[in-house]
Amino acid sequence: MSKKILIIVQGKNSNPGRIGRELRRLGYTLDIRRPSGGDLLPGTMRDHDAAVIFGGPMSANDDHRYDFIHSQISWIPVILDSGKPFLGICLGAQMLARTLGAPVNFHPDRRVEIGYHPVSPTEDGKAFIDKTYLVYQWHSEGFELPNGAVHLARNDTFEYQAFRYGNAFGIQFHPEVTGKMMGSWTTHAAHRLNEPGAQDKDVQLRLRPRSEKHIRGWLRNFIPSWLES
Repeated sequence: MSKKILIIVQGKNSNPGRIGRELRRLGYTLDIRRPSGGDLLPGTMRDHDAAVIFGGPMSANDDHRYDFIHSQISWIPVILDSGKPFLGICLGAQMLARTLGAPVNFHPDRRVEIGYHPVSPTEDGKAFIDKTYLVYQWHSEGFELPNGAVHLARNDTFEYQAFRYGNAFGIQFHPEVTGKMMGSWTTHAAHRLNEPGAQDKDVQLRLRPRSEKHIRGWLRNFIPSWLES
């Protein structure tokens, strides 16, 4: 039986980037679904080994506005109850936090994290991330820590950068982002680069090589350990 991962993306042109590449390298096939385009989510995880929900420009609090956000939040208990590995990236992590009863809110000073920002391990998170990394971010809201979750990574702007709940991980940053994806985001959403806390495109291009030295290796180690969790 083939190994298959359920991949949930938000936009018409969204793709799983470097995470997708890593999963394919490990021999998995990807079942990519876009609820915003009408794709349905499975009623069980019988045919999938794990699931990933990626980010998007909408809010995890938009479930009353968009059916496709409501459907994903309503679906997350399916993967949690299955006992199979789940990974939420940015919006996906925020939806996981909401499912677990934690709020998702703007920074009190309305700061954002757009560009390359450092994250550091907590005491409980050193097996998840062993040192401070410069990682790609693109978000204006953040999650609180759900009850029963383990806080894994933090920084000074948004305290909760990653958590684990059983074998479900919520990650605020974007390890999947490739150079092509970064170029697309900074072009098509260039207006966001003027928000407080955002880096302009030139700064992002300058910082990218420093981050790339480490994030590729981190992701190559994390994905297999997550799948075995």
